[in-house]
Amino acid sequence: MAAYHYDEGGNMAAYFVITFLAILLLPITLSLLPSRSRAASKGTPCQCGPCIAQRKRIQGSKIRMPGFKVSFVIVGWSAFAYLCWKVAGAKMDNKVYDPFEILGISAGMSEKEIKSTFKKLSKQFHPDKVRVTANETIEMIQERFVGITKAYKSLTDPVIRENLEKYGNPDGRQELTMGIALPAWIVAGHNNIWVLGVYGILVGGLLPALVGRWWFGNRLKTKDGIHSLSASAFFRTLTEDATEADVVRVLAAAYSYEKVPSVKQSTDALEAQVREEVGPTVWTRMTGQDTRQRRAMVLLYAYLLRLGVGPGLAKEQTALLLQTPLLLNALLIISQSRNWLTPTLAIMRLHAVFAQALPPAPAPRHQLAQLPGIKLSEAKVNDNNYVAFAQTLEEKADGRVTDVKKALGQWGRVEIVDVSFRVIGERLITPSSIVYLVVKLRVAPPDVKSPNEPEIDGDEAKRLTRSIEEREETFLSSRKDAEELQPGQAFSGGAHAPFWPAARKPNWWLVLADDKSNRVVVPPLKVTDVPFRRTGDAADFRAYKIQFQAPPNTGLLTWRVYVVSDSFVGEEATRDIVMKIDDLSALTADEQGDEDEISDPDEDTIAGQMVAMRGGAVKKSPTREDEESDEESSTDDDKSSGDSSDSDSD
Repeated sequence: MAAYHYDEGGNMAAYFVITFLAILLLPITLSLLPSRSRAASKGTPCQCGPCIAQRKRIQGSKIRMPGFKVSFVIVGWSAFAYLCWKVAGAKMDNKVYDPFEILGISAGMSEKEIKSTFKKLSKQFHPDKVRVTANETIEMIQERFVGITKAYKSLTDPVIRENLEKYGNPDGRQELTMGIALPAWIVAGHNNIWVLGVYGILVGGLLPALVGRWWFGNRLKTKDGIHSLSASAFFRTLTEDATEADVVRVLAAAYSYEKVPSVKQSTDALEAQVREEVGPTVWTRMTGQDTRQRRAMVLLYAYLLRLGVGPGLAKEQTALLLQTPLLLNALLIISQSRNWLTPTLAIMRLHAVFAQALPPAPAPRHQLAQLPGIKLSEAKVNDNNYVAFAQTLEEKADGRVTDVKKALGQWGRVEIVDVSFRVIGERLITPSSIVYLVVKLRVAPPDVKSPNEPEIDGDEAKRLTRSIEEREETFLSSRKDAEELQPGQAFSGGAHAPFWPAARKPNWWLVLADDKSNRVVVPPLKVTDVPFRRTGDAADFRAYKIQFQAPPNTGLLTWRVYVVSDSFVGEEATRDIVMKIDDLSALTADEQGDEDEISDPDEDTIAGQMVAMRGGAVKKSPTREDEESDEESSTDDDKSSGDSSDSDSD
């Protein structure tokens, strides 16, 4: 039967608490440290004044963490250090008494040898013959001699020596003992009521509350992280021809169910300003009767119109904005599930609209207001000539021109170098084949003049073409959606977004669409780290691919590729592309032969026998073909010999 004993000194309990604190404190501490993404370390963010000031505000808000979290980390690491110090200086008394080790002899020595060893040790360590030094006191000398004497008496006792040699313990056979990592005061009788009280609170109250909160919280959330009622409202209200303004209205409906921190401050005065900017008729049509939805619409449009909201409402407005990307992504998934093109593009463009704080379409565009320090009233409607605007500011000696040029140096005007459909190992696209849409992109800031493509001779042109083809083949055979960056390629580490209340990295969506039917052909692909233009030659790009299956019928399909930015309004590119699906008869004889050889199973295999039973074509094995040819030749010989005999008889 096992004998249990509690940790009197509390050392075992200290080890347990140290392990628990380390597991708990490490991830919390790492979450408090400022993180740097791979893009931020390689790319350079926008260096204009408003963006630098916004990054400082964001960094300052990250430093001011919740007081409880910081206090818990400080107290936890303090307790961790104290327990480590306590355990490091604790004495462990769990060593088994071993007289053989004290005398420095082995277990098999005879009694005569033990006595001889004891006499030598007595002469060497007797207190009368050992001098007291600074490192060894008289008490230590006497204690050592007493231990030697005790060990000698133990080994000269037949019973004790037999127990040591058989069981390794002077007391004989020992029962199994188990230590419990609890100090004795926890199980003391006068502390039972407190221990049971704490146990009841943890197990009977706190644990069920945490499990219930997790369970019921997850039931109310979709896999996209939004409230199930928000998703239901999205399904009901999103239409096939929804514009950006319609999507904002649909988006605001979700805030009736999402948990967003709210302040006790009226938005009536702010709503009057928004109504005046938007127009009473349009505002009445856009807003609903729900109070929370109306409040969300006021705060969102106040941000998009760049109206001041005051410090109280600014916190609530920031919470709404930071939740907007999650809700927009959920809306995008719903639109993609129905293959709707118009709302899909509107949702994608809204990401940039919120990043740059501009009114959504169908309101007039003020794209020049994306530049630092430029107000909506100063920007011309539907004018996106950034370089000419910067030159105008420079001619007027406007101090904002410096920041404008810095922002334009990191601008996200994407260029489509090439778009093509590719099938691995095939020259043509056949029905139901696996096709890759390959899009080659680069970013060209508007203030950088397009470099002239260098003139190269015939051999150099062939070498460049061969290099590009090798890059494409390597990329198509890989499993990644994006090609590896080439040496020397650089990309933006942060988008110019002086109004957005968080760090932002520029991304783009690749959309293959059929404009005639207003449908998305394949699910869009979100890409990032598009490199800046360097040389402008045919190899200056980064390739991305989307895999899908070709339609089952032959013919010509005219589609369009959209490249939509999530950070810059109006900075998107399009390219029409035609997919020609040829019949299998268009393949050459060798290509068809390869296809047949791959598709037809061997006759001797199980798959071949099953295909043969269904009347399909199978490949005959070489042995069977040889036998059939031998049979045919023997039959022909028999016939020829029979004919000759008949002629002879005649």
